[in-house]
Amino acid sequence: MRASGTNEGGDARAAYGHLAVSEAPSAAVVLSQPHRRYNALLDEWLLVSAERTSRPWLGRQEAPPSVDLPAYDPSCYLCPGNVRANGKWNPKYESTFVFTNDFAALRPDAPDAAVEDRLLRAKSERGTCEVICFSPRHDLSLSRMSAAQARTVVDLWASETASLGQQYEWVQVFENRGAAMGASNPHPHGQIWAGDALPREAVKEDATQRRHFEATGHRLLMDYAEQEVGGPRDVGSDDDWLVVVPFWAAWPFETLIVPRRPVSRLPDLDDRARNSLTDRLLGLLRGYDGVFEAPFPYSMGWHQAPFDGIERPYWQLHAHFYPPLLRATVRKFMVGYELLSEPQRDITAEDAAERLRSAINAASPSAAQPGG
Repeated sequence: MRASGTNEGGDARAAYGHLAVSEAPSAAVVLSQPHRRYNALLDEWLLVSAERTSRPWLGRQEAPPSVDLPAYDPSCYLCPGNVRANGKWNPKYESTFVFTNDFAALRPDAPDAAVEDRLLRAKSERGTCEVICFSPRHDLSLSRMSAAQARTVVDLWASETASLGQQYEWVQVFENRGAAMGASNPHPHGQIWAGDALPREAVKEDATQRRHFEATGHRLLMDYAEQEVGGPRDVGSDDDWLVVVPFWAAWPFETLIVPRRPVSRLPDLDDRARNSLTDRLLGLLRGYDGVFEAPFPYSMGWHQAPFDGIERPYWQLHAHFYPPLLRATVRKFMVGYELLSEPQRDITAEDAAERLRSAINAASPSAAQPGG
């Protein structure tokens, strides 16, 4: 598929990134047809089938998310001063609030035990799960927060990471937003799970980043940021952060956020980087809400270097955003071929980036100003 304003000849480089001039014509042909793309971060391939969004759809339609939420809901178990399912009362918090999940998937008192029976293996996992309320207001999502309020959330991610990293090897900060992504409560909140073992995705990313560093002496994601910044998939980078629909994106409007300086973990971010990250996050999230003019569901999370005492000069902090919507009421299902073979996407990363970039620009405070 051609990007807007390009052709398959001399302008192919502008459309498809920093490709060598001699490669550009053939690259344009490849990327305009069904093709596979390589995910350098996971060492995996995925299938891209452009223009499948025009196919008829008689399947499930997602209900529009509610936008008429109260500032306080007396029945919400996350609002200040309310009782939770286990009978505990929330304090009347005025900013952020953190507590151990009442239905935690991991527990710190798990026994140290294992099962080894030929092909059957299992081992206990010690850990903890935290819930982090972003705001006392029931109706105030991250995308609608002020910069000062959102910066408080960034600082909370960092401080909780530092604390949990003293006890556990892997610290996973994440947020599920919206019923379409399984959020059990509309109150703005995220979670942090921490455990003793490296999970599957961390193992993959550790291996690819290590191999790239051993081969080049550079961090994989910093090399990737240098290649992508200012290109057709860039949706709002600045001097401190890359914000991009990755070349290998599997979800329709997937994005990747990477610091443009060496940073391994959230607590390592200095004041400038945190302020810049806050601005980039708000721009991206408001853009997401503008794509279909409704609160945009997603799962997002930070991948940071493990806390196992091993030096990892190759590991670069980064965040993944995985939004499921392909159209306003139609989600992308990872089923069938995706489950049995490999991920497949229906629009190119370049087309998704163009739509998301337009929504981000339209949501920018400067958009309404002359020349904005």
